Amino acid sequence: MTGAGGVLHVRCAAALTEEGYREVLELLREFSPTVQALPPRAALVHVRGAQRYFGADAGRIAELVRLRALARLGTDVRIGVAGTWAVAATASARVSGPGGVLAVPEDGVDGFLGPLPVEALHGVGPRQAEALRGYGLHTVGAVAAVSPGTVERILGQRAGRLAAERARGIDPRPVTPKDLPPSAAVRSGFTRHELDGPHARAVLLALVVRLGAVLRGRRQAARALSLTLQFAGGTRWERTRRLPEASGHDEDLRTAAYRLLDAAGLQRARLTGMVLRAEDLTDAGRVARQISLDPVREARLTVEAAVDRANARFGPGTVRPAATFRPATAFRPATTLHRAA
Repeated sequence: MTGAGGVLHVRCAAALTEEGYREVLELLREFSPTVQALPPRAALVHVRGAQRYFGADAGRIAELVRLRALARLGTDVRIGVAGTWAVAATASARVSGPGGVLAVPEDGVDGFLGPLPVEALHGVGPRQAEALRGYGLHTVGAVAAVSPGTVERILGQRAGRLAAERARGIDPRPVTPKDLPPSAAVRSGFTRHELDGPHARAVLLALVVRLGAVLRGRRQAARALSLTLQFAGGTRWERTRRLPEASGHDEDLRTAAYRLLDAAGLQRARLTGMVLRAEDLTDAGRVARQISLDPVREARLTVEAAVDRANARFGPGTVRPAATFRPATAFRPATTLHRAA
């Protein structure tokens, strides 16, 4: 059997922080300059050149990556090794436990993919898998055995073509060097388990105001916003929402943040903290601002600029929404975290 190909698909633990994820990306660059970040917790690495440098095959390099992640960063990773992106990603998802390596030999792709349930194929979602099973295609091998045209009629032309190709181990996508975009984040921790929904909403508003001030101070605008909720027992909930257009204004950030909180469906959840992160940042000067013809919005933007000037003169948080004024013991002051890619 020939060795596995030169593509590593690396999956980090779901609980890994953004800072930890960035550290994993830096570690991967020690093995290859061709590292493609796949937020929020995965990455691709092309290691064909590294195989010659280290004198080892791709599977051995993957083991070294895992060993260094454990020794240096204290985190485990799951790595799939194959000749293509899709097969490597499928393999990494099949690694059981918190970490490990699964290498698929180039002449063993059919044997690896064939017996897998159709939903295990990278890129096939639950609805697509259900549609395929409805036509009796329960395994990846079954999908590979029928004509691509048949799969296209079931899933649609583009999705069907991709599924048919990936079932045969075909994926021409290259690994393209890509780092995480710049980001900015603010966080708040509760001194007790928080059950009060309106209070949690007030804390979130305080984070929005803080984050907006950070972005405007750095003359940046966010294209996306993510909210992480931390619960008693160590569990986490995280979602990301794209903004209609890049913005650093409190009103736009507040709307997206409230929708994220509503999506969490909190009832009697015991919150211990929350993190609000602005992602995919861009230079605010490059964001075209159109007059909204909404006098209320225009007035708010004028007030926002005045508040920024007041806070710059008298100190952060001197002027802020009344809803954010809560008892001092309710929650710890928000801490700003930010790092450019």
